[in-house]
Amino acid sequence: MSLDLRIPLGLMFLIIGIMLSVYGLVTRGSDIYQRSAGMDINLIWGLVMLVFGLSMFLLGRYSDRRPKPEASGEDSARPLGHP
Repeated sequence: MSLDLRIPLGLMFLIIGIMLSVYGLVTRGSDIYQRSAGMDINLIWGLVMLVFGLSMFLLGRYSDRRPKPEASGEDSARPLGHP
């Protein structure tokens, strides 16, 4: 079984997205958002990273569960390089 790159990438984005979202919720209404037109940038990008990480993780987990195509017996009996 090979490791799908989407699984660790999804976990990384999930963790960073959770941390950034929590920070955005804790600092909501703070003075640090005066320069960004009052938008909670940390919360917005935290949620975006959370959704992206969750989708990557689930796509990676889903691809592991798909059945692999089995090779037919006829193809394995032929020598390489011959039609």
